[in-house]
Amino acid sequence: MNTKLKNSLLAASLVISSSVSAGMTAADGDMTVTHIETKEEVKAKVLLAKAIEHIQKNGSEAVTDFNQKQEFFDGSLYVFALDIDGRFLASGGSSSVLVGETVLDTFDMYGKYFFREMIQKAVKDGSGAVEYHWKNPTDRSASPKRTLFQRVGDTIIAVGYYPVRANAFQAKELLGLATVEMNENKKSALYKFNNLDGQYVNGDLYLFVIDAKTKLFLAHGVSRGFIGQSIDTVLDDIGKEATNKMLEMVKHKDSGEISYVWTNPITNEKEVKHTFFKLVDGNLLGVGFYTPN
Repeated sequence: MNTKLKNSLLAASLVISSSVSAGMTAADGDMTVTHIETKEEVKAKVLLAKAIEHIQKNGSEAVTDFNQKQEFFDGSLYVFALDIDGRFLASGGSSSVLVGETVLDTFDMYGKYFFREMIQKAVKDGSGAVEYHWKNPTDRSASPKRTLFQRVGDTIIAVGYYPVRANAFQAKELLGLATVEMNENKKSALYKFNNLDGQYVNGDLYLFVIDAKTKLFLAHGVSRGFIGQSIDTVLDDIGKEATNKMLEMVKHKDSGEISYVWTNPITNEKEVKHTFFKLVDGNLLGVGFYTPN
């Protein structure tokens, strides 16, 4: 590939995540964020499994089938492959322009060598996931993409997908619904808020409730281990500071908003989260949405 085309591809398709400073993180131990498996992730896993089986049966030469055969496409999902030395072997998507190239030195504008990360993980663990930004064909913008991969011999088979993200409107809407629920029946509301399969957990959108007086978690959509625990027990110093700011703010005004860093249950990455919160009968209700780093 000529240098101009390669640089054009990188500039158009890849944007590295900016660094995030101080933030809010879950404490170590059992107080973890439950990973939410979306429909997009399930489809990616199914397609990846099919591609892996194909290579196991037919050998590494069969990676060329990923370029065009319809069985290795599912909507916007496609399969790509590279070897552990960094040579790009096949792709059914826009990255097909990289076929035949060595991608060890392929990076986004700010220096993230995501192919190197993929290879390192594949060699060490055999499989895994890597996050980066790639041009999304649905809106032609550089969007966060999560790629799942597995090593088969010296070949790495991969399928990427774009995680579905909630927005500010959806977060505010869910907080409004939760407020009505709490005012009508607190016990019933808390049960619904803690139901991972219920209406108050949708992808990376979920609700948390903290007793403003005792600082105990009464509900948390994706971290069930938090329930009944104090913020002083389950959060680190930065997390406690952010939560205490919310509790302090509702002493003067019954609602507000704040940004901090928290683990996204979809990507399993720490990302900036913007949370809208409201005091309802002595309880702090919060719903936030994640913004890519």
